[in-house]
Amino acid sequence: MGIYVLEYGHQLVKRLLKIERITVKRKAKSCFLPVLIALLCINMVKAQSRKQNLNIVFIGNSITHGSQLNDPATEAPPVIASDYLRAQSNIGTVSFSNQGYSGFTTVDFLPSTKTVFKKTEEAAHAFADQQALLIFSIKLGTNDSAIQGPNGSPVSPQDYKQNLKTIADSLLKELPGCIIIFQHPIWYSPNTYNGAKYLEEGLLRLQSYILQIDGLVTDYGSSCPNRVFVGDTKAFKYFKKHYLTDLKPENGHQGVFYLHPNKQGAVALGTFWGKAIYKVVEKVVK
Repeated sequence: MGIYVLEYGHQLVKRLLKIERITVKRKAKSCFLPVLIALLCINMVKAQSRKQNLNIVFIGNSITHGSQLNDPATEAPPVIASDYLRAQSNIGTVSFSNQGYSGFTTVDFLPSTKTVFKKTEEAAHAFADQQALLIFSIKLGTNDSAIQGPNGSPVSPQDYKQNLKTIADSLLKELPGCIIIFQHPIWYSPNTYNGAKYLEEGLLRLQSYILQIDGLVTDYGSSCPNRVFVGDTKAFKYFKKHYLTDLKPENGHQGVFYLHPNKQGAVALGTFWGKAIYKVVEKVVK
């Protein structure tokens, strides 16, 4: 009888321990679920925080501004470039300012001329998120290359390089931490002659600027590493090949010429710029 009671008591204890273990497991599961959700939320926040926010000031001429487009505010290349960047998985917010002015040259953007350089600085300071990576995308040269008309034209290749350097040095000094990207200029037809005179001489001069841009960026590679970059290098050849579909025909003093992108061309150019900017961001943001 004593042995039976002892055995029964032993079995009862085992059952009670089993019930307790099950209860503990259930409690553990009920506690684990909210912890798991919290961890997932934290990881999502971290993933979101890893996205790079951008502030971009686009410096340029009528091509940057979007002249000849029906609605530059929605169709100009800076709009397209910004949309492209927003579509990238590791890019967060993208704010931009279009500082493209018709007919302007590198001379007009020099700080010493006191015309629009101050406006580019003001645009950089006006962004709501001052912690975002600040980028200056610069596409100048078309008007510099003209035989006559725009301010300072024709600008020699050497002066063109020096002007870009002066602009870049001033931006780097006034806005520490900014990134500068020089986009190659784009092709125009050798009979281009509107209010300004370009023609084949201007086109040849424009092409000589490309070497100056590349050389300047190489120089900065030693004096100011990871701050100044070459951007797009493909648009010149693209528009030379696709001018009939992507540039708008305009009447000039020597017949119909091609200089400004149409809506399709603005999409192409903006995408070229967006890809180039994204490539640079990937280099500088680790």
